[in-house]
Amino acid sequence: MSAPNKSYDPVAVTALSAEQVDRALDAALTAITAATTLDELKEARLAHSGDRAPLTLASAEIGALPPEARADAGRRTGAAKARIKEALARRQEDLEKERDESVLVTEKVDVTLPFDRTPEGARHPVTMTVDRLADVFVAMGYEVADGPEVEAEWYNFDALNIPPDHPAREMQDTLFVAPAGSGMVLRTHTSPVQIRSLLTRNLPLYVVSPGRVYRNEAVDATHLPVFYQIEGLAVDEGLTMADMRGAIQAFVDALFGAGLRTRLRPDYFPFTEPSGDVSMECHVCRGESVKPGADPCRVCRSQGWIEIAGCGMVNPRVLVACGIDPDRYSGFAFGLGIERALMLAHGVSDIRDTVDGDVRFSRAFGAEI
Repeated sequence: MSAPNKSYDPVAVTALSAEQVDRALDAALTAITAATTLDELKEARLAHSGDRAPLTLASAEIGALPPEARADAGRRTGAAKARIKEALARRQEDLEKERDESVLVTEKVDVTLPFDRTPEGARHPVTMTVDRLADVFVAMGYEVADGPEVEAEWYNFDALNIPPDHPAREMQDTLFVAPAGSGMVLRTHTSPVQIRSLLTRNLPLYVVSPGRVYRNEAVDATHLPVFYQIEGLAVDEGLTMADMRGAIQAFVDALFGAGLRTRLRPDYFPFTEPSGDVSMECHVCRGESVKPGADPCRVCRSQGWIEIAGCGMVNPRVLVACGIDPDRYSGFAFGLGIERALMLAHGVSDIRDTVDGDVRFSRAFGAEI
């Protein structure tokens, strides 16, 4: 920038002349008016109002004028720059308004048109059945217990009085965790949770243990290699099979409705003695299908009874393995498959429907949250 002086060459400050300032102003206003988009307006702003714009550079030469000429040059350039700034603001406002109006037209949504919506998700019917069964026993004072799905053999077999040569330990039933000899298995039932509860909780003990279990089963209409069980355990002073019968009856009433009879038949389980299987009166035909001339029942196959669970009084050896005095305490246990209970309650004929992932199957049970 030239230093102030009293004698100057007018050619050196030609940009400050009235003609040049007017010419720069006209060029700026023309460019601003011609801008049809915000991007074009941005280019016009940089060209005519930026650091390298003609009027900006001319303003830098005002100091080269004599003192008596500076005020007049400053007024001319300042007025021109003010008009350019005002024109930019007006054009910016107009272009933004046009943009907003265009968006309202191009992105308009007709809310009266029919629409497709992804249906709301819900819990799986098996999960709902687990919760419903657990709630039955929680209402009777039981606690819900949980445990690991990869379990030590001692919890899964030894503590439950299942001897080393029992067929359940063979590869055709149990899935062992590598490496060989690790002593770890994918639990074959939820009974290990009961053992853990006996070892960690105070007596008296009333727990139910729903969860996923694993067996080396061939998949068919009634079997899965991965399925759900719920087992109950009660250990207290003076418990008898009558108490067990009452707990099972409460479960049947809650799941299938009141008024269905139940019966116990002798069975064998290593961890209970005596043991039995629980059958209930068919909730569809109410036993009428066994009468001569009655219509056949697909649910109970016209037998009048449906087997639903295994049960029994806790074997004293199991209590001893957990450090409990069998002369003072007694207990009972029961267990059933969740998918089987679901099939019985809702007439499902193929257990594979519970794992196929077809939303039409789940949707039939409602959207319980």
